[in-house]
Amino acid sequence: MTIYTIMPLEAVLDGLNTEPEASHEVWVNGVYMQVQPIAPGMGKIVRLLQCSLDDYLRPELTPGSVVMFGHPPTT
Repeated sequence: MTIYTIMPLEAVLDGLNTEPEASHEVWVNGVYMQVQPIAPGMGKIVRLLQCSLDDYLRPELTPGSVVMFGHPPTT
């Protein structure tokens, strides 16, 4: 593979040999998603795994958004 870039090689290959952070698959409000834990019961969305097509258009479900999981929603 050939990479043409003006970035230094150290910046391109930074983190290549490190293990990715652990992720969890959880249900949040009827959407099955992969999240990266940031605090107990809180996680950052990595990707949606099982949902309706309309859920991809919801701004609160975009990758990088923070969601609460692990406890029932409050009303």
